[in-house]
Amino acid sequence: MKEIVLIKLGEIALKGLNRYAFEDALKKNIKSALYGAGYFKVSIAQSTIFVTPQSDVDMDEVCDRISRIFGIVSFCRACVCEKTMESIFGNAPSYLEDALSTASTFKVEAKRSDKKFPLKSPEICREVGGLLLEKYPHLTVDVHNPDVKVVVEVRDFGAYIHAGNLKGAGGIPVGTGGNAAILISGGIDSPVAAYMMAKRGVKLTAIHFASPPYTSERAEDKVERLLRKVCRFAGPITMLTVPFTKIQETIKDQCPEELFTIIMRRMMMKISSLIAEKYECAALITGESLGQVASQTIHAIACTDDAADMPVFRPLIGMDKEEIIQISRKIDTFDISIEPFEDCCTVFTPKHPRTRPVLKFVRYAEEDAHLYDLIEDAVENVKITELR
Repeated sequence: MKEIVLIKLGEIALKGLNRYAFEDALKKNIKSALYGAGYFKVSIAQSTIFVTPQSDVDMDEVCDRISRIFGIVSFCRACVCEKTMESIFGNAPSYLEDALSTASTFKVEAKRSDKKFPLKSPEICREVGGLLLEKYPHLTVDVHNPDVKVVVEVRDFGAYIHAGNLKGAGGIPVGTGGNAAILISGGIDSPVAAYMMAKRGVKLTAIHFASPPYTSERAEDKVERLLRKVCRFAGPITMLTVPFTKIQETIKDQCPEELFTIIMRRMMMKISSLIAEKYECAALITGESLGQVASQTIHAIACTDDAADMPVFRPLIGMDKEEIIQISRKIDTFDISIEPFEDCCTVFTPKHPRTRPVLKFVRYAEEDAHLYDLIEDAVENVKITELR
């Protein structure tokens, strides 16, 4: 019995003349996501992508990987039959055994895109439904709220039987929304921000700031593990680790304490802008949520943005912490994020940070500290790690 995966497209179907570019990107991402799981033919017809195994594969693993690919609204495992009722009858009872043996109710839905097929959709439903009732006499038909929805699709290249669709990741394919750099820490928020922008098709580069000896190798390892979780949805990510110790020590020694955090974040924006441009990223991404901490007030964000040379996206800006935590649990980053390894954002935190900083005074303090040579040094000494 031959089994394939049928993938239904989401927003891509609405893209008009650009649709083919989105479809090609999605097919490429599917092949990348399935790398190492076997050999597959990936093709598209009638607004459906067909993933056909060319070798023995673990279909549970295949479906698990497909469930995390952005651009897919739903998908299903399906049995492939010849376009005859005899072939459908010969395969449906055994293929659907696992689903139907534990169910109480079912319905049959038929989709006949090949209009040359001799039976119409209602007739297919009636014939297949009768066969399944004969094979599984404990079942009853419920057309409104069945335990199992059996679907028979008669298409140009064959007939396909499956027990309903599984939910996909939604969004649009990674790579179709341009490139951006995510400022990644070891906290809860920034991995969620990375996930949300990848869902909108953004190809990610990650920038992490490390301050040894104030931050440990375990803190950097924590960020790598977080990004590997994000990679399951976003694809390969280049992680760029910036040495930030000298800059933070200089800020501590030469700047007003209440401005430590805002000046530190401005330095991060300046450095990230330079790195992002080098890596052909058109925007920066942060995990900031309005009012969550002192550096995330409207006034502080305005001061931070002044230091960036490109747009800054903040996908979490209107979310509360519980909403962010829910997504972090969904993408399996929460437990890593709460591990007690500090990142540079918690180093030299002032006791009373300024929540309404005035930009001109922040600039004065920044200029007096003579930080710009240190910025150039940090950019030149970035460590590169490729993550899949």
